[in-house]
Amino acid sequence: MNLLFSNDRRGSYPPSVYADQVAPLPPFAPLQGEYRTDVCVVGSGYTGLSAALHLAEAGYTVALLEAHRVGFGASGRNGGQLGSGQRLDVEDLERIAGTKDAQRLWAMAEDAKQLTRDLAARAGVPVRDGVAHAFRKPAEMDAARHHIDHLARHYGYNRIEAFEAEAFRALVPSPAYCGGELDHGAGHLNPLALALGMARLAQAAGARIFEMSHVLSISHADTANGKSTVRTDEGRVICDHVILAGNGYLGDLSAKVAARVMPINNFIVATAPLGDRAAQVLTRDIAVHDTKFVVNYWRLDAEGRLIFGGGENVSYRFPADIAAKVRKPLAQIYPQLADIPFTHAWGGTLAITMNRLPCFIRPAPNTLSASGFSGHGVALATLAGKQMALAIAGQSQGFDTMAALPSPRFPGGAMLRWPLLVAGMSWYALRDRLGI
Repeated sequence: MNLLFSNDRRGSYPPSVYADQVAPLPPFAPLQGEYRTDVCVVGSGYTGLSAALHLAEAGYTVALLEAHRVGFGASGRNGGQLGSGQRLDVEDLERIAGTKDAQRLWAMAEDAKQLTRDLAARAGVPVRDGVAHAFRKPAEMDAARHHIDHLARHYGYNRIEAFEAEAFRALVPSPAYCGGELDHGAGHLNPLALALGMARLAQAAGARIFEMSHVLSISHADTANGKSTVRTDEGRVICDHVILAGNGYLGDLSAKVAARVMPINNFIVATAPLGDRAAQVLTRDIAVHDTKFVVNYWRLDAEGRLIFGGGENVSYRFPADIAAKVRKPLAQIYPQLADIPFTHAWGGTLAITMNRLPCFIRPAPNTLSASGFSGHGVALATLAGKQMALAIAGQSQGFDTMAALPSPRFPGGAMLRWPLLVAGMSWYALRDRLGI
């Protein structure tokens, strides 16, 4: 079974609030016959769109292949949070890579955030400032104080503000949390609007976008000077370079990537505009996520709708009743909204890695891949596309820095990773329920 077609009708966006809010692009024609180009990009999320845009702006010819519609995957259906840093805190990165590399990774993540803001501005997509991190245990508050001080002293970042319990409840009116922090340098946006805006920019720069063009196989070049062939259901692309940007939907196109990157599903609901009730959710125009392993995240959109994400599964199928799955964590955080009607409920597939660091890899000659952003991809995936474009142009420092990070395989390989991850996630979900 292919995740690309397990839960969505081909050629259609999911039933998200974003799809109802954003005017779709006119359909791009599918690839038919043979097409020759410098670079073939597989996947039209942030990674692929950013790569196509930056390559086209650098003078390369580019073909971007998408099995559904532009922004169909995680890029068009996520929670819309533009976070700071890598998925791991800098203290963890220092233990893994050393202080100098941790500082380099932080700087790259800041570049990623700025790049995303710049592209959003070019595309006319508003970015609203502020993302809060909600703590469930006093020890998390203690760790946050150290983290905030560490970032200020050693990374020059002083945009995070700590909130004790009473002050945080004034910001996030929920009994579930004992404090939190607010990152004024982070932000939130409409994720599908960003993806479609990036597609417009890439097309204007000269990239060719083909929708409804499911990649079936890739014959990679044997040498650095060879040609690769990317085959779809109705055509083929012959190219000098291949970029794999399918993330959780890449499937079996690369065994080396599949061994290191695992697709999981996450779920979101939206309400009608809350009006005066919005102050029961947030008293400032910010986004929030908490410290649960199965993280809860939410924000109010520009029209005052609550967009709330929570609940995961490791399966080819979404649950039959997504709304019921997400309502449970919502009611735990906001008991006063336990029975609020939902106007939209949808799921999506993201990709994680064993250590929650992105997987940058060269799986074959003249082929680059970046994936596994582990829920932190709005900024990092956008930068990853630019870094792969630069690597093709001979400026591979950014890509090589990420590729040098540990990228362990999942135990059991591609076949056994599913049951092992299900067991592991079930254990952490139990810890969440017990408050451990």
